[in-house]
Amino acid sequence: MISYFSSLRYKEVIDIHSGFRLGYVCDAEFDEKEGRLLSLITPGRARFFGLLGREDDYILPWPCIVRLGSDIILVDVKEDFCRRKRQKRRPF
Repeated sequence: MISYFSSLRYKEVIDIHSGFRLGYVCDAEFDEKEGRLLSLITPGRARFFGLLGREDDYILPWPCIVRLGSDIILVDVKEDFCRRKRQKRRPF
């Protein structure tokens, strides 16, 4: 099965224990030296229709991913989700 990162962006991420929808994959972390995928990142929920920003992003390490389906990604996160604040990008 050949899969591209662009196809991961259209798959919904769901926790198998709680059934909580984490959203869609927006980014990934790669190890450049070993050439492997470390984690998937999904954006946090929007606050007040996006006017007040977003919550912290969910960081899903590769060992937590249970199944990659054709339209869904199932994750097994037993403890609290790893969260990280978004880094603000500076315009060039």
